[in-house]
Amino acid sequence: MSSEPDIRNAAPSGAGQEPGPLLTAHAAIVLMMAILIGMVIGVLTFLSVGDAAAALLAGLTGSGFSIPVLHKHIG
Repeated sequence: MSSEPDIRNAAPSGAGQEPGPLLTAHAAIVLMMAILIGMVIGVLTFLSVGDAAAALLAGLTGSGFSIPVLHKHIG
């Protein structure tokens, strides 16, 4: 007889618990606002420069830099 426990009938560790949300409301708001800020910066850059690559880079940079600021100031 082995000393290993019988796990055939054991319930999974998370049985009976509902999973939490994928994102909290705070994280969703921060990411949504960062995307909006990045889009505004990207469009304004495209309108002023006329280069799509520069507009994409500016929009991504703007949204990336806005995430920590929004995280600190929202909620």
